[in-house]
Amino acid sequence: MSGLFVTGTDTGVGKTLASTALLHALRAGGTDAAGMKLPASGCEETAEAWRNDDALSLVAASAPRLSYADVNPYALPLPLAPEIAARRAGVEVRLEVLEAAYEWLHNQSNIVVVEGVGGWLAPLSASLDRIDLVRVLRLPVVLVVGMRLGCINHARLTARAIAADGARLVDWIASHADPEMQCQDEKFDILRQRLDAPCRGRLPHMPGADPLLLAQYLTIPQPGQ
Repeated sequence: MSGLFVTGTDTGVGKTLASTALLHALRAGGTDAAGMKLPASGCEETAEAWRNDDALSLVAASAPRLSYADVNPYALPLPLAPEIAARRAGVEVRLEVLEAAYEWLHNQSNIVVVEGVGGWLAPLSASLDRIDLVRVLRLPVVLVVGMRLGCINHARLTARAIAADGARLVDWIASHADPEMQCQDEKFDILRQRLDAPCRGRLPHMPGADPLLLAQYLTIPQPGQ
């Protein structure tokens, strides 16, 4: 396996948290792992250029050390859906650029963890969906399930959409985005029974937690598993 594609049941469910924890867990197992962020909307202007907080977190969690441009080829200023943010910035998000960025990262590390934006069906541009990249790179998919109201329905619908697009869901991670959600354990058990992929961990609701600490909540399969 040269890479993983991390998607979520929606925006704000903890994809970056899961992706950075996954990078640390892989590294703890002796694997060089690099993060990659698809078009990142919502950036701050710095002395260097536009920077996105999620992409910066992936840079910090990666080994070997990477530059920001390596991890995030498209930094879009406005905090809007990527297709709209790119249009407002006068930028065309191109598949070949994303593919070249991935291949470069793969040459630097054993595995690349690609973090998507929004939910599975949120488009990257007027002519580009994330499945286009997943197909060309042949990436297995990890689904981050935001454990909040509606999570069972959202997770099952997303899993069906992934399969319908011809992609392969290999793992899912529970992210406890809402600590006030009732019946958390029961809903987790329902998802574990209904989703046709193993759960690799439950990330607790710990705002501001170090991803290195959260990595201990994930189980990384060994070769052959």
